[in-house]
Amino acid sequence: MVILGIDPGSRITGYGVISSLGSRNEYIASGCIRIKGDELADRLSQVYAGITEVIDRYLPQEVAIEQVFMARNADSALKLGQARGVAIVAAGNQLLPVHEYSARKVKQSVVGTGAADKAQVQHMVAMLLKLPGMPQADAADALAIALCHAHSRLSLVSVAGVASGKGGRWR
Repeated sequence: MVILGIDPGSRITGYGVISSLGSRNEYIASGCIRIKGDELADRLSQVYAGITEVIDRYLPQEVAIEQVFMARNADSALKLGQARGVAIVAAGNQLLPVHEYSARKVKQSVVGTGAADKAQVQHMVAMLLKLPGMPQADAADALAIALCHAHSRLSLVSVAGVASGKGGRWR
């Protein structure tokens, strides 16, 4: 299963692509879509084009994206929400299922605490994926979102196996 994680932003949108098989996750790619210009419509178009290019290149089967949180600045939150919406549309146009996770859930899944800071997320992502160096912060966040989805999928499969009597202790 190839999973694309997206950390949306109106100036920088991070992406991370992993392969997930059971409890084994492997790094495929990550990076940032750096948005240029001041016109919102142009910036949103760049997010759409960038995510579409990543999807076309790495052919993910599922997409995970961070939910919008209410920031102190309402204007920033609205722009973030628009960038997030454009990324979801890019995935939807490719008929990819999109899964949403709160920042707190992502941090809890990857670091073990929902109050982790960016440096802790970067460090754990590098360790979990056995990266040779520290990924850029937005790319690390996107990889963390992909890892969170991989962990969530594994938990759901495990619960389904136990509920059906397969692979669990029920007999």
